[in-house]
Amino acid sequence: MSVDLSKLISKRKISLTELNNKTIAIDAYNAIYQFLSIIRQQDGTPLTDPHGNLTSHLSGLFYRTSELFEYGITPIYVFDGIPSMLKQKTIMARMQRRKAAYAAWQEAKDAGEVEAARVHAQASTRIDKNVVESSKRLLGLMGVQCVNAPSEGEAQASYMCSKGLIYAAASQDYDTMLFGSPKVVRNLSISGRRKLPRKNIYVTVEPELVSLEDTLSNLGVSREQLIWIGIMLGTDFNEGIKGVGPKTALKFAKLSSSISDVKRIVKEKFNAEFELDISEVVSLFEKPEVVDVGEDFVRDAAKLQPDKEGILRFMCDEHDFSNERIEKIVNRTMETRTKAHQPSIDNWFK
Repeated sequence: MSVDLSKLISKRKISLTELNNKTIAIDAYNAIYQFLSIIRQQDGTPLTDPHGNLTSHLSGLFYRTSELFEYGITPIYVFDGIPSMLKQKTIMARMQRRKAAYAAWQEAKDAGEVEAARVHAQASTRIDKNVVESSKRLLGLMGVQCVNAPSEGEAQASYMCSKGLIYAAASQDYDTMLFGSPKVVRNLSISGRRKLPRKNIYVTVEPELVSLEDTLSNLGVSREQLIWIGIMLGTDFNEGIKGVGPKTALKFAKLSSSISDVKRIVKEKFNAEFELDISEVVSLFEKPEVVDVGEDFVRDAAKLQPDKEGILRFMCDEHDFSNERIEKIVNRTMETRTKAHQPSIDNWFK
């Protein structure tokens, strides 16, 4: 599970217009998972082409990325690499939950329980090799830079932001803050009108900008102490302490001057111990495995143009998307990106 810092962070609503001329590193797996979960038929069945290949993620990536281009936003998608050994338990638990959700989905479909079927279908979502490869292929054709992280995509995106190469990292997971990203954009991939599960209620999901500096200042803690808070609540790499909520975790972190103090207080107050050496978890957040991405790489990301013919072959010929609709959006994107990189008349007189 990703750490839940929602009750502690400092955030504000933003519009996509505010991100004009900004470069954002997007947690690719996080975004693709959202597309696969949301873009489905009424009974939860994902979109596929005539050959049975999944296309929900391609639809989401194409239309959402094109929209980001129209707002003058340059996206760079960051893909996960090899997960940390500390994450293996979380991965196994997720696999079991998805397996159970898949069985529940099939059962609900057979029973004609459409709403329940959709909820279980979303919970059964998984990303496989074919999904990743087709995503990278589409993004490449669209003129989008991709980064293959050596391990956690969130860590790589956070590193790029902390180095000032990009404006913000985009992810739904608050772990991104623990990895040190100064700014995090949430809901970038899923903003819009959304139906609440099992309820006939629709809500508007808007992008949010989360500030690490403001969060630390308002809480009166250091980033290291924020990591301790996350560890007490539970992260992708460790189980939290049962009974410890955000307020208690904050209190314990402020009472601690080291990770040893955190362990001691948890033991004294809750008679509980962490299931592993949490110093390793602290080290993973403070010194994650990342690759250097140069300024030229980021600068080039804003200059790349879509391969129109390549996109039409891939999306329409191979995956049966509407030729007319795809071509219309590609033409608009190419026009938008060309204008964005044309020098203004003032530049001619500098």
